[in-house]
Amino acid sequence: MRTEQARSVSRRQKIMDSALEVFARRGYRDTAMDEIAAAAETSKGGVYFHFPSKQAIFLALLDRMANLLQGRAEAAMAAEPDPVAKFDAALLVMVRTFAGHRPLARLFLVEALGAGPDFNQRMLEIHADFAGLIERHLDEVVALGVIPPLDTHVAGKAWFGALNEVVTTWVLAEEPTDLEQHYPALRMFLLRSVGINEPSGLWRVPG
Repeated sequence: MRTEQARSVSRRQKIMDSALEVFARRGYRDTAMDEIAAAAETSKGGVYFHFPSKQAIFLALLDRMANLLQGRAEAAMAAEPDPVAKFDAALLVMVRTFAGHRPLARLFLVEALGAGPDFNQRMLEIHADFAGLIERHLDEVVALGVIPPLDTHVAGKAWFGALNEVVTTWVLAEEPTDLEQHYPALRMFLLRSVGINEPSGLWRVPG
């Protein structure tokens, strides 16, 4: 039973990986389930066994990217005892995650925008989750007196929006540069936006 379950999980994963490749090459709207099945080396029925529709595969891929980003960001913050350094760690790990998963980043930031209202709603929820994560930790550093009082709700949205814009521009570039090279400027911009003009010893670049 466990072996069969493992095989089912493996087949589902292969379908998602294959769909990601086809979506990245063809775009969501122009991708057919037959193409996904061919790329996954399975039958169309085999794809439908795991996913009821192309939309379901796409949503599963969006959730994969969101979970990957959030999981890594939260783990990076948990490893930092200083509340300010948590942001630095989370920002860098998110930049590195996008850099290491460019096709998934394109799906997450570009393809989802034109895929329909269901995807728009899911993206709004994902953006709200990340902005809320930033907002909660900004509230913490405000309470500690590390930064002056500010509208952390707006700041959370602005921080995620800035990261989103930098990564989207990189994703759309025909000859992309190393995404991580934009990190220092983005980091400094975000620091200054909440009243930190110079990095302190507490705000350090993780290795």
